Amino acid sequence: MKPIFGPELRLWLSVALALCGFTPTQAEELPLKPGMTFKDCATDCPEMVVIPAGSFAMGSTADESGHKPTEEPEHKVTIAKPFAVSKFAVTFAEWDACAAHSDCSQVDDHGWGHNRQPVINVSWDDAKRYVAWLSKITGKTYRLLTEAEYEYATRAGTKTAYPWGDAIGGNNANCAGCGSRWDVAQTAPVGSFAPNKFGLYDMVGNVWEWVEDCLHEDYSPAPPVDGSAWMTDGDCSKHRIRGGSFASVPDELRSANRGRGRTDDRLEIISFRVGRTLP
Repeated sequence: MKPIFGPELRLWLSVALALCGFTPTQAEELPLKPGMTFKDCATDCPEMVVIPAGSFAMGSTADESGHKPTEEPEHKVTIAKPFAVSKFAVTFAEWDACAAHSDCSQVDDHGWGHNRQPVINVSWDDAKRYVAWLSKITGKTYRLLTEAEYEYATRAGTKTAYPWGDAIGGNNANCAGCGSRWDVAQTAPVGSFAPNKFGLYDMVGNVWEWVEDCLHEDYSPAPPVDGSAWMTDGDCSKHRIRGGSFASVPDELRSANRGRGRTDDRLEIISFRVGRTLP
């Protein structure tokens, strides 16, 4: 017997549902195409955006204002398959769901509140525990983004210093000099600024975000060029952080900028977002 719903009809249904604001669930996942959003459970799961495959120049050259030697040499990275990225940094509401199951610890909100505030005071190890819990409850492969995936998702096809252009501008993000009402003082609720061209929010500013990769001082001698995490020949007691925070100067919000943190650092300026491997 032929299936009632063939692949063409299921694809049409997925587009129609997305246009109507519905998202696939773990129980009934429709084909996921670049630009679509989905959640793998009705509550507690981050909303995900499907990011297209593609190539980009990772890093920056000396003629970019704010350039640092850690961003050299600029090199081509090709991501062969679409993958998914959470629309926002993980929120306190999402983190608290993990804590309620005793898979994550309670963390200090610094007096800034829970709900749609990005979770803070989480170490790289804490972030890894969260993605393990999310994978367990959904049956899907959740993980931290690699550093290459983070920069690719941040740029969203742009080649400028920032996702929106070559100047910091005004009220594009939350940083020390961004012109927002939260500058320097504290985190903003996720989604307080315009998204980038992939539909992702706060990829720069607000909070630094952990990525998978161990610390390498620059991109020599041979970083992965397939978008995978660089885990060999580095210092794995430290990991890269990306995006800058509410306390960062504008140069630190550039798409190419690379921060660092000790694996066990728990700071009010550091959070994370999740990635998901797609079939």
